[in-house]
Amino acid sequence: MARVRYFAAAAEATGLDLEQRPEETLGALRAAVASDHPGLGGILPRCAVLVGGARVADETPLGADDLVDVLPPFAGG
Repeated sequence: MARVRYFAAAAEATGLDLEQRPEETLGALRAAVASDHPGLGGILPRCAVLVGGARVADETPLGADDLVDVLPPFAGG
């Protein structure tokens, strides 16, 4: 199972900083977390979702050792 870390508004929307997910692709993971955490659905399309620190396609397979970061857009200066 991949580990998913949520940051800032994504953590607030899910109520979690980290969770384990069984989905086999990034696209499946995106759909599942939006369904399981309705508050995340509104911001997820604007989030950077990184696997191992890199942007990858939704078709990318996820393995047990993968770390997925969900990073909302940050404002500031």
